[in-house]
Amino acid sequence: MSAPEIIGVRHHSPACARLVAQRIRALRPAFVLIEGPADFNARLDELALPHQLPVAIYSYLSTGEVHHGSWSPFAEHSPEWQALVVGRETGAQLRFIDLPAWHKALGQLENRYADVADAEHERQAEAYEQALEQQLSVQGRDALWDHLFEDTLENDDEDEELAQRLSTYFAHLRPAHTPGSLGNQQREQMMARWIAWAMAQSAGAVLVVCGGYHAPALGRLWTEVSAELPETPLPDSTTESGAISADGSSDAPRFGSFLVPYTFKRLDAFAGYAAGMPSPTWYQWLWEHGSEGAARRALQAVLGRMRDKKLPASTADLMAVHGKALGLARLRGHAQPLRCDWLDALAGALVKNALDAPLPWSYRGPLRPGTDPVLVLAMDVLAGDATGRLAPGTPQPPLVTAVAAELEALGIPQRGTLQLDLLSEADRAKSRLLHRLQILELPGIRRSQGPELALSAERGEQWELRPVLEQQAALIEAGAWGATLQDAARAKLEDQLRRAQGRIEPLAQGLNRAAWAGLAALSDRLLHELQIAVANEGRFEALAPALGLLHVLLHHGQVLGMAGAPVLRVVVQAGFDRALWLLEPAAVIPPAEMEAHLQGNKALLQIVSDKLAAQPGDGQALDIEPLRALGLWQRKAADPAAAPLSRGAALGAAFSLSGRVSDSQPGAQSADLEQAMALLQQLPPATLGDALAGLLALAREALASEPGFAAGLDGLVRALDGADFALALPALRAAFAWLPPRERAALAEQVLQLHQATHLSQRVLTGPLQTTLSPEETVQATAWEAQAAQRLAMWGIDTGIEHGL
Repeated sequence: MSAPEIIGVRHHSPACARLVAQRIRALRPAFVLIEGPADFNARLDELALPHQLPVAIYSYLSTGEVHHGSWSPFAEHSPEWQALVVGRETGAQLRFIDLPAWHKALGQLENRYADVADAEHERQAEAYEQALEQQLSVQGRDALWDHLFEDTLENDDEDEELAQRLSTYFAHLRPAHTPGSLGNQQREQMMARWIAWAMAQSAGAVLVVCGGYHAPALGRLWTEVSAELPETPLPDSTTESGAISADGSSDAPRFGSFLVPYTFKRLDAFAGYAAGMPSPTWYQWLWEHGSEGAARRALQAVLGRMRDKKLPASTADLMAVHGKALGLARLRGHAQPLRCDWLDALAGALVKNALDAPLPWSYRGPLRPGTDPVLVLAMDVLAGDATGRLAPGTPQPPLVTAVAAELEALGIPQRGTLQLDLLSEADRAKSRLLHRLQILELPGIRRSQGPELALSAERGEQWELRPVLEQQAALIEAGAWGATLQDAARAKLEDQLRRAQGRIEPLAQGLNRAAWAGLAALSDRLLHELQIAVANEGRFEALAPALGLLHVLLHHGQVLGMAGAPVLRVVVQAGFDRALWLLEPAAVIPPAEMEAHLQGNKALLQIVSDKLAAQPGDGQALDIEPLRALGLWQRKAADPAAAPLSRGAALGAAFSLSGRVSDSQPGAQSADLEQAMALLQQLPPATLGDALAGLLALAREALASEPGFAAGLDGLVRALDGADFALALPALRAAFAWLPPRERAALAEQVLQLHQATHLSQRVLTGPLQTTLSPEETVQATAWEAQAAQRLAMWGIDTGIEHGL
């Protein structure tokens, strides 16, 4: 044979899969060369195991700087899968001929079988396809493909014509003068060398199955390259020793490929997968049962799902859909109704209202907002929920076995609700393991209750566990991060922290996740990145709360090996100075940042309090100046231009520190209380609650023991008239939310004493209102009632209702 037979295909096309199978059986080639990761050639027998499709080859590269994963998925109706099955059936030698997924030529391509080759080619292809669509009166790339190629699926005599159509189509998609991107040129050089090698063996015919974009170029290139056996390139070493291994050792990049279960949901183009065909379940039915069988199953599934969802779907509707589909097929020249014919018929017969979004099969990508529910349901049915399963004995990364062993050793069930006592060492070990699995984003593991901070005093935690089908695939893919659960979780977390790009919030939260997972010895580089992030952060509401978490880790982070860490100490000290600098200017605080502002002030107060509590000569104490913070809070409290929330928080901080700093005067706390009451009296009703929230957030423990606070607050509220009270109520309620139930009850007791009403229960003030109205609605209704009574009184009608609230 003087030339190889190169079949350009569209990935996951049943027509292309049928053509590939037919040509291999007819030609019986010595070699079947397939676009796929060449590093997997030594393990092609794994693909011959009795898997339940779909499955995918997951290839990965993970270094200290980069982590990249790529999938090569296979369904039964994929041309590449049929090439593997029928090629093995006819005794051909099988080879994958593309570069490994870790090669720079594939860049960040997540799916090897992507229709989009590069931006320039995409523009050319769109122009060609749009011209065809206009000429043939077809809407959308997928409808055009079906019209040109899938309509011939059951006509075996037309295989030669189908091959010619495909060749012509792909030749126009990529004209001869188009070199393609640098990455595609490198891939095509590799594939061409495999073709040249196979041809040089003179063992018989050579058949090549590749993406249609590459087929024209490979037909020219294979004669221009070396015929020596191509070597599969390894990742570039990033270590000084230059050692490279696939075992995940610390002195080399981690790289490799494993089979993973896949799903039709992930394969579907409408789920964001930019490769191959949409609606994989439809095309699987088409492959198995032909056009009539696929249509019958689609109609049954869509109508059945509609009835399950209580959507109207009658026998008359079914007849209308069937009639419209047959009419559209005849109008469009189709031998049998195609996917687009059935979908258009479903829309025409079942959608009763005007459409707020385009028909989802007329574009690529996720469904758009406003898509009619019937169409959403139809697309979901045609996408399907098939999930692959690996055959027993399929090689898997060491992480899979390691996780199973750890789960069994700790007695963690696969399904159920798990209650953990974090003060129990056994339960704490279970918690660490589950948090590590969460870092790896393993599906089916959800933390439903528990404290936010890893080093908090709360002791309870609850997990919901369920063995979802996607769990095995996710665990195999997570094996790219390391051979053990601890190593994998640490590597992935460090990668996430590097992606934080110097932002303090995700860096601090990442360290909190590390504490939950018990991941010791995070890299020193991350701590230096924290130092840079502190210096660059320009928002107090972002810096100060994160600073509080770092401070806790500094003093109590033994689980991370961070307690007393010199670098972390420098970070906290520098962060404290910068937070004070950011807090100094008067600024408006948006409602969305009020919580963060208060938490930031609380974090600074805790740092100052720990410094004041340190013993003289304590080498672990931070080198900070408490008086500087106190002076800032005093200035902030007195600044009328500052936000009421910030002034209240500053007063609360000063009140908490009264008597604890070296220059405090006798009676300073009483003076601060008088200043607090004076501040509250100055503020308009609408912002009164904001200042009170700041006070309670920073000084609720100290204020709870001050009888003058309850009396002053009671007098302030009583002085408000009805309209002002209605304005103040929402923020006041939010402020009192800072008081725990016990302290709220103590305040209620003081108020009852002020009104000589101690015979009443505290629940009179703290219990819910006996009304369906909210407190704000109750106040407004009372105000309206008082206004009505006042109007009636002007006419001499006494209703017995007091004016005001």
